[in-house]
Amino acid sequence: MPQKPVIFVTRRLPEAVEARASRDYDVVWNETDAVLQPRELVASASRARGILTCPTERWDREVVLALPERVEIIATFSVGFDHIDVQAAAQRGIVVTNTPDVLTEATADLAMLCLLGASRRVHEAQAMLRAGNWQRWNPVELLGPGLQGKTLGIVGMGRIGRALATRARAFGLHIHYHNRSRLAPGLEAGATYHEALETMLPVAEFLSLNCPATADNLDLLDETRLGLLPKGAVVVNTARGALVDDDALIAALKSGHIAAAGLDVFKNEPAFDKRYLDLPNAFLLPHIGSSTIETRDAMGLRCLDNLDAHFAGRSPPDAVNR
Repeated sequence: MPQKPVIFVTRRLPEAVEARASRDYDVVWNETDAVLQPRELVASASRARGILTCPTERWDREVVLALPERVEIIATFSVGFDHIDVQAAAQRGIVVTNTPDVLTEATADLAMLCLLGASRRVHEAQAMLRAGNWQRWNPVELLGPGLQGKTLGIVGMGRIGRALATRARAFGLHIHYHNRSRLAPGLEAGATYHEALETMLPVAEFLSLNCPATADNLDLLDETRLGLLPKGAVVVNTARGALVDDDALIAALKSGHIAAAGLDVFKNEPAFDKRYLDLPNAFLLPHIGSSTIETRDAMGLRCLDNLDAHFAGRSPPDAVNR
Protein backbone atom coordinates (compact mmCIF):
# COMPACT_ATOMS: atom_id res chain seq x y z
CA MET A 1 0.00 0.00 0.00
CA PRO A 2 1.48 3.41 -0.96
CA GLN A 3 2.71 5.51 1.92
CA LYS A 4 0.45 8.47 2.71
CA PRO A 5 1.97 11.93 2.22
CA VAL A 6 2.81 13.69 5.46
CA ILE A 7 1.08 17.03 6.03
CA PHE A 8 1.37 19.48 8.90
CA VAL A 9 -1.94 21.04 10.02
CA THR A 10 -1.37 24.20 12.02
CA ARG A 11 -4.76 24.52 13.80
CA ARG A 12 -7.70 22.38 14.87
CA LEU A 13 -10.24 22.20 12.05
CA PRO A 14 -13.90 21.21 11.70
CA GLU A 15 -14.60 17.55 12.45
CA ALA A 16 -15.41 16.59 8.85
CA VAL A 17 -12.15 18.13 7.64
CA GLU A 18 -10.01 16.43 10.28
CA ALA A 19 -11.66 13.09 9.55
CA ARG A 20 -10.86 13.28 5.83
CA ALA A 21 -7.33 14.52 6.50
CA SER A 22 -6.70 11.63 8.89
CA ARG A 23 -8.05 9.14 6.34
CA ASP A 24 -5.95 10.35 3.41
CA TYR A 25 -2.76 11.69 5.01
CA ASP A 26 -0.21 11.08 7.70
CA VAL A 27 -1.01 14.20 9.71
CA VAL A 28 1.21 16.12 12.09
CA TRP A 29 -1.34 17.96 14.25
CA ASN A 30 -0.87 21.05 16.36
CA GLU A 31 -2.44 19.37 19.37
CA THR A 32 -2.47 22.50 21.54
CA ASP A 33 -4.14 24.67 18.84
CA ALA A 34 -1.86 27.49 19.99
CA VAL A 35 -0.63 30.00 17.42
CA LEU A 36 2.87 28.77 16.70
CA GLN A 37 5.91 31.00 16.47
CA PRO A 38 8.22 30.93 13.44
CA ARG A 39 10.69 28.40 14.86
CA GLU A 40 7.83 26.15 15.95
CA LEU A 41 6.26 26.30 12.48
CA VAL A 42 9.51 25.27 10.83
CA ALA A 43 10.17 22.51 13.36
CA SER A 44 6.64 21.12 13.10
CA ALA A 45 6.97 20.89 9.32
CA SER A 46 10.19 18.88 9.49
CA ARG A 47 8.58 15.68 8.07
CA ALA A 48 5.89 17.32 5.97
CA ARG A 49 5.50 17.50 2.21
CA GLY A 50 2.45 19.74 2.61
CA ILE A 51 1.16 22.31 5.07
CA LEU A 52 -2.47 23.18 5.79
CA THR A 53 -2.41 26.54 7.53
CA CYS A 54 -4.74 29.31 8.71
CA PRO A 55 -4.45 33.11 8.58
CA THR A 56 -3.31 33.08 12.22
CA GLU A 57 0.12 31.83 11.16
CA ARG A 58 2.61 34.20 9.53
CA TRP A 59 4.66 32.67 6.75
CA ASP A 60 7.01 35.55 6.05
CA ARG A 61 10.06 35.30 3.83
CA GLU A 62 12.38 34.08 6.58
CA VAL A 63 10.00 31.33 7.65
CA VAL A 64 9.28 30.17 4.10
CA LEU A 65 12.97 30.04 3.19
CA ALA A 66 13.71 28.12 6.39
CA LEU A 67 11.22 25.34 5.63
CA PRO A 68 12.63 21.89 4.92
CA GLU A 69 13.36 21.09 1.30
CA ARG A 70 10.68 18.39 1.34
CA VAL A 71 7.83 20.96 1.68
CA GLU A 72 6.03 21.25 -1.66
CA ILE A 73 2.72 23.01 -0.98
CA ILE A 74 1.06 25.38 1.51
CA ALA A 75 -2.75 25.28 1.46
CA THR A 76 -4.32 28.13 3.40
CA PHE A 77 -7.73 27.87 5.04
CA SER A 78 -8.76 31.29 3.72
CA VAL A 79 -9.36 33.35 0.62
CA GLY A 80 -6.75 35.93 1.58
CA PHE A 81 -3.12 34.90 1.46
CA ASP A 82 -1.37 38.06 2.65
CA HIS A 83 -0.07 36.05 5.64
CA ILE A 84 2.14 34.08 3.24
CA ASP A 85 5.11 35.46 1.32
CA VAL A 86 4.01 34.05 -2.02
CA GLN A 87 7.12 35.34 -3.79
CA ALA A 88 9.39 33.53 -1.35
CA ALA A 89 7.31 30.39 -1.79
CA ALA A 90 7.67 30.61 -5.55
CA GLN A 91 11.41 31.06 -5.14
CA ARG A 92 11.46 27.83 -3.16
CA GLY A 93 9.19 26.05 -5.64
CA ILE A 94 6.39 25.78 -3.06
CA VAL A 95 2.84 25.97 -4.39
CA VAL A 96 0.42 28.18 -2.43
CA THR A 97 -3.35 27.64 -2.62
CA ASN A 98 -6.36 29.39 -1.11
CA THR A 99 -10.13 28.74 -0.82
CA PRO A 100 -12.06 31.04 -3.18
CA ASP A 101 -15.79 30.83 -3.88
CA VAL A 102 -16.84 28.82 -0.84
CA LEU A 103 -17.11 31.70 1.64
CA THR A 104 -18.66 34.28 -0.68
CA GLU A 105 -22.25 33.95 0.53
CA ALA A 106 -21.43 33.78 4.24
CA THR A 107 -19.17 36.84 4.09
CA ALA A 108 -21.69 38.82 2.05
CA ASP A 109 -24.35 37.93 4.64
CA LEU A 110 -22.10 39.25 7.38
CA ALA A 111 -21.33 42.45 5.47
CA MET A 112 -25.07 43.06 5.30
CA LEU A 113 -25.34 42.31 9.01
CA CYS A 114 -22.61 44.86 9.75
CA LEU A 115 -24.34 47.44 7.57
CA LEU A 116 -27.66 46.91 9.34
CA GLY A 117 -26.11 46.56 12.79
CA ALA A 118 -24.20 49.80 12.44
CA SER A 119 -26.95 51.85 10.82
CA ARG A 120 -29.67 50.66 13.22
CA ARG A 121 -27.46 51.24 16.28
CA VAL A 122 -27.73 47.65 17.42
CA HIS A 123 -24.78 47.82 19.83
CA GLU A 124 -26.30 50.78 21.68
CA ALA A 125 -29.73 49.15 21.78
CA GLN A 126 -28.42 45.87 23.15
CA ALA A 127 -26.25 47.63 25.71
CA MET A 128 -29.24 49.61 26.97
CA LEU A 129 -31.42 46.51 27.18
CA ARG A 130 -28.82 44.31 28.89
CA ALA A 131 -28.00 47.02 31.43
CA GLY A 132 -31.65 47.27 32.42
CA ASN A 133 -31.95 50.84 31.16
CA TRP A 134 -34.89 50.35 28.80
CA GLN A 135 -37.76 52.16 30.46
CA ARG A 136 -40.32 52.52 27.69
CA TRP A 137 -40.67 52.84 23.93
CA ASN A 138 -39.45 56.26 22.82
CA PRO A 139 -40.32 57.79 19.43
CA VAL A 140 -37.01 59.68 19.18
CA GLU A 141 -34.60 57.17 20.72
CA LEU A 142 -31.84 55.28 18.87
CA LEU A 143 -32.73 56.64 15.47
CA GLY A 144 -30.44 55.62 12.61
CA PRO A 145 -30.39 56.12 8.85
CA GLY A 146 -32.69 53.93 6.77
CA LEU A 147 -31.45 52.12 3.70
CA GLN A 148 -34.24 52.56 1.18
CA GLY A 149 -33.33 54.86 -1.68
CA LYS A 150 -29.79 55.45 -0.39
CA THR A 151 -26.49 54.71 -2.15
CA LEU A 152 -24.12 51.92 -1.19
CA GLY A 153 -20.57 52.31 -2.46
CA ILE A 154 -18.68 49.03 -2.75
CA VAL A 155 -14.89 49.04 -2.93
CA GLY A 156 -13.92 45.81 -4.67
CA MET A 157 -16.56 44.20 -6.88
CA GLY A 158 -15.28 40.65 -6.82
CA ARG A 159 -17.37 37.66 -5.78
CA ILE A 160 -18.15 38.98 -2.32
CA GLY A 161 -18.76 42.54 -3.48
CA ARG A 162 -21.23 41.33 -6.10
CA ALA A 163 -22.98 39.04 -3.60
CA LEU A 164 -23.33 41.99 -1.22
CA ALA A 165 -24.73 44.12 -4.05
CA THR A 166 -27.41 41.49 -4.70
CA ARG A 167 -28.46 41.58 -1.04
CA ALA A 168 -28.31 45.36 -0.84
CA ARG A 169 -30.59 45.85 -3.84
CA ALA A 170 -33.27 43.86 -2.02
CA PHE A 171 -33.08 46.48 0.75
CA GLY A 172 -33.66 49.28 -1.73
CA LEU A 173 -30.08 50.51 -2.01
CA HIS A 174 -28.60 51.91 -5.22
CA ILE A 175 -25.22 50.35 -6.00
CA HIS A 176 -22.09 52.26 -6.99
CA TYR A 177 -18.70 50.56 -7.10
CA HIS A 178 -14.99 51.13 -7.52
CA ASN A 179 -12.90 48.31 -8.92
CA ARG A 180 -9.58 47.87 -10.68
CA SER A 181 -11.53 47.47 -13.90
CA ARG A 182 -15.13 47.82 -14.98
CA LEU A 183 -17.24 44.68 -14.91
CA ALA A 184 -19.07 43.25 -17.89
CA PRO A 185 -22.68 44.47 -18.03
CA GLY A 186 -24.05 41.13 -16.87
CA LEU A 187 -21.91 41.17 -13.73
CA GLU A 188 -22.41 44.89 -13.19
CA ALA A 189 -26.19 44.37 -13.06
CA GLY A 190 -26.95 48.08 -13.38
CA ALA A 191 -24.45 49.29 -10.81
CA THR A 192 -22.64 52.58 -11.44
CA TYR A 193 -18.89 52.25 -12.00
CA HIS A 194 -16.31 54.76 -10.71
CA GLU A 195 -12.82 54.46 -12.12
CA ALA A 196 -11.56 56.70 -9.31
CA LEU A 197 -12.49 55.96 -5.70
CA GLU A 198 -12.58 59.69 -5.01
CA THR A 199 -15.55 60.21 -7.33
CA MET A 200 -17.60 57.51 -5.61
CA LEU A 201 -17.05 58.51 -1.99
CA PRO A 202 -19.08 61.76 -2.06
CA VAL A 203 -22.22 59.86 -3.09
CA ALA A 204 -21.73 56.84 -0.82
CA GLU A 205 -24.11 57.21 2.12
CA PHE A 206 -23.06 53.65 2.96
CA LEU A 207 -19.58 52.31 2.15
CA SER A 208 -18.43 48.70 2.20
CA LEU A 209 -14.81 47.57 1.82
CA ASN A 210 -14.61 44.26 -0.02
CA CYS A 211 -11.19 44.36 -1.68
CA PRO A 212 -7.98 42.51 -0.76
CA ALA A 213 -5.27 44.27 1.22
CA THR A 214 -2.24 44.84 -0.97
CA ALA A 215 0.82 47.03 -0.69
CA ASP A 216 -0.98 49.60 -2.85
CA ASN A 217 -4.07 50.03 -0.68
CA LEU A 218 -2.89 49.90 2.92
CA ASP A 219 -4.82 52.56 4.88
CA LEU A 220 -7.02 52.98 1.83
CA LEU A 221 -9.67 54.61 3.98
CA ASP A 222 -7.65 57.44 5.49
CA GLU A 223 -8.51 60.89 6.81
CA THR A 224 -8.73 62.45 3.35
CA ARG A 225 -11.02 59.78 1.89
CA LEU A 226 -13.19 59.64 5.00
CA GLY A 227 -13.60 63.39 4.61
CA LEU A 228 -15.00 62.85 1.11
CA LEU A 229 -17.88 60.73 2.41
CA PRO A 230 -21.17 62.51 3.12
CA LYS A 231 -21.67 63.58 6.72
CA GLY A 232 -23.50 60.79 8.51
CA ALA A 233 -22.19 58.02 6.26
CA VAL A 234 -21.93 54.43 7.54
CA VAL A 235 -18.71 52.46 6.93
CA VAL A 236 -18.46 48.65 6.82
CA ASN A 237 -15.28 46.56 6.62
CA THR A 238 -15.44 42.78 6.31
CA ALA A 239 -12.34 42.48 4.09
CA ARG A 240 -9.04 43.28 5.82
CA GLY A 241 -8.20 45.55 8.75
CA ALA A 242 -5.17 46.95 6.92
CA LEU A 243 -7.51 48.84 4.60
CA VAL A 244 -8.50 51.29 7.35
CA ASP A 245 -6.51 54.01 9.07
CA ASP A 246 -7.74 53.42 12.63
CA ASP A 247 -6.78 56.89 13.88
CA ALA A 248 -8.75 58.52 11.08
CA LEU A 249 -11.85 56.33 11.42
CA ILE A 250 -11.96 56.66 15.20
CA ALA A 251 -11.69 60.44 14.91
CA ALA A 252 -14.47 60.50 12.30
CA LEU A 253 -16.73 58.35 14.50
CA LYS A 254 -16.09 60.61 17.48
CA SER A 255 -16.80 63.77 15.50
CA GLY A 256 -20.00 62.36 14.01
CA HIS A 257 -18.83 62.84 10.43
CA ILE A 258 -19.15 59.06 10.19
CA ALA A 259 -22.41 58.08 11.87
CA ALA A 260 -21.44 54.47 12.50
CA ALA A 261 -19.09 51.70 11.51
CA GLY A 262 -19.58 47.95 11.25
CA LEU A 263 -16.25 46.15 11.54
CA ASP A 264 -15.50 42.43 11.40
CA VAL A 265 -11.77 42.81 10.70
CA PHE A 266 -9.00 44.85 12.28
CA LYS A 267 -5.33 45.63 12.01
CA ASN A 268 -3.12 43.33 14.11
CA GLU A 269 -6.08 41.20 15.16
CA PRO A 270 -6.75 39.94 17.72
CA ALA A 271 -4.69 42.78 19.24
CA PHE A 272 -6.99 45.39 17.67
CA ASP A 273 -7.22 49.08 18.62
CA LYS A 274 -9.15 49.00 21.90
CA ARG A 275 -10.36 52.58 21.43
CA TYR A 276 -13.13 51.13 19.28
CA LEU A 277 -14.61 49.56 22.42
CA ASP A 278 -15.38 53.01 23.82
CA LEU A 279 -17.36 54.07 20.75
CA PRO A 280 -21.11 53.42 21.03
CA ASN A 281 -21.45 53.90 17.26
CA ALA A 282 -19.06 51.04 16.46
CA PHE A 283 -20.68 47.67 15.76
CA LEU A 284 -17.83 45.19 16.28
CA LEU A 285 -17.41 41.49 15.49
CA PRO A 286 -14.38 39.16 15.92
CA HIS A 287 -13.67 38.21 12.28
CA ILE A 288 -16.59 35.80 11.87
CA GLY A 289 -17.35 36.47 8.20
CA SER A 290 -17.01 32.82 7.20
CA SER A 291 -18.22 31.24 10.43
CA THR A 292 -21.08 29.07 9.32
CA ILE A 293 -20.81 25.32 9.72
CA GLU A 294 -21.24 24.77 6.01
CA THR A 295 -18.69 27.39 5.01
CA ARG A 296 -15.93 26.28 7.36
CA ASP A 297 -16.40 22.66 6.29
CA ALA A 298 -16.23 23.72 2.64
CA MET A 299 -13.07 25.76 3.24
CA GLY A 300 -11.26 22.85 4.84
CA LEU A 301 -12.39 20.37 2.19
CA ARG A 302 -11.24 22.82 -0.50
CA CYS A 303 -7.79 22.85 1.11
CA LEU A 304 -7.74 19.05 0.97
CA ASP A 305 -8.89 19.11 -2.66
CA ASN A 306 -5.86 21.24 -3.48
CA LEU A 307 -3.52 18.96 -1.55
CA ASP A 308 -5.03 15.90 -3.23
CA ALA A 309 -4.53 17.38 -6.68
CA HIS A 310 -0.92 18.32 -5.98
CA PHE A 311 0.05 14.91 -4.62
CA ALA A 312 -1.71 13.23 -7.55
CA GLY A 313 0.55 15.15 -9.92
CA ARG A 314 -2.10 17.65 -11.05
CA SER A 315 -2.08 21.42 -10.80
CA PRO A 316 -4.13 22.43 -7.72
CA PRO A 317 -7.28 24.27 -8.84
CA ASP A 318 -6.73 27.18 -6.44
CA ALA A 319 -2.99 27.79 -6.81
CA VAL A 320 -2.20 31.48 -6.42
CA ASN A 321 1.42 31.28 -7.59
CA ARG A 322 1.33 28.96 -10.61
